[in-house]
Amino acid sequence: MKSIASTARVKSPLSADRGIDNNIPSMEERVSESSTRHGVLRLQQDAARVKPIELFFDLVFVFAIAQLSHALLNHLTFGGVMQTLILFVAVWWVWIYTTWCTNWLVTDRVSVRLMLFALMLLGLVLSTSIPEAFGDRGVRFALAYVAMQLGRSMFMLGALAGQDAANFRNYQRISVWLLLSAPLWIGGGLADPDSRPLWWAGALFIDFVSPMAGFTVPGLGRSTTTDWKVSGEHMAERCGLFVIIALGEVIMLAGVTFSDMAWTPPVATVFIASVISAIAMWWIYFNIGAERATHLFAQARDPGAIARAAYTYIHLPILSGIVATAAGIELLLAHPSGHVPVATAAVVTGAPAVFLFGELLFKRATAGWYLLSHLVGLLLCGALGYAALQVSPVTLSVLNAGLLTLIAVWETVSLRRSAMAVHQT
Repeated sequence: MKSIASTARVKSPLSADRGIDNNIPSMEERVSESSTRHGVLRLQQDAARVKPIELFFDLVFVFAIAQLSHALLNHLTFGGVMQTLILFVAVWWVWIYTTWCTNWLVTDRVSVRLMLFALMLLGLVLSTSIPEAFGDRGVRFALAYVAMQLGRSMFMLGALAGQDAANFRNYQRISVWLLLSAPLWIGGGLADPDSRPLWWAGALFIDFVSPMAGFTVPGLGRSTTTDWKVSGEHMAERCGLFVIIALGEVIMLAGVTFSDMAWTPPVATVFIASVISAIAMWWIYFNIGAERATHLFAQARDPGAIARAAYTYIHLPILSGIVATAAGIELLLAHPSGHVPVATAAVVTGAPAVFLFGELLFKRATAGWYLLSHLVGLLLCGALGYAALQVSPVTLSVLNAGLLTLIAVWETVSLRRSAMAVHQT
């Protein structure tokens, strides 16, 4: 498969400075001009900075991530993991679709802010329904999800009408696909809890494959990634901030659990190892890969292809690995001595494996090759999973932190020249 990175045109770090032209309008002036000429749509050349309203919107998803990690903790069975995965993908799908929209919208406009506030309110309904989404609150979760997805698409159709014909047609197709999955979401919410996972898995399958299929609709045609003229810097920064949200849940759970326990040497060791694990995951994502991807993304001939593959899809295993890590840390802190239960071992060793798998795909998509450090890391995760039932929780936490730290150091040392080039660009 051809690497996405091959579509990028990278600026030379030796390019000469062009000086400052006082006649060039500021970013604020360009955004203001965009608002005047195109309603709530950005001009293509506008710098899509992340705005405070977007960070405020993300607060709802801080709560959603916390709800998901607790849902996993409370249902440590195969069925419970599958249910949590369905909910996690639904939450991510709502967030990433909104990020695509704010990539094209001037978020300083009142109408856009009101739309985001409405999504926040519905997002709170969605998040508060997570613990009982497969129980008594299934209808609430489904209605909130459908309302967020369709409501946002209707807003985009109004914003794009008469302004961007290609994207307007794209959102017509998106709306058709969302209408196709909506009855399954709502029907699942009304169905018996035992059959609800099947209903929602079917709905999620439709939502999941629709971007891959180019939102093909008979009579409306098919969308191409070249139609999706996104700002690479904005998309990369937004997804990086969501990674920070997920890592924040790791730190928060470790801190809250540790503060409620007696500070014995085993508990303190697990806590320190947990923090080191979070730091290592941050390092693996941000130190080289995220910044290099941002530079390539910004210069790509087809940024829509990168946004769909590397950010919309591949970030799912990265983030789910972090969320599972948070759950695993709480399990180890709550029981730092004795034997490691099978469920705990699966979560603690499976989480970094899923995270590293996502990072492997992400860096393959944006750099063009599979990192040896990550491949070895996956093998070590398998070995750690085999040994997990033979060691104490304290030892398991230390080994887990050591594995992630090893991968972070290995990548940093082996790619130090690439990192220097990225920082100088």
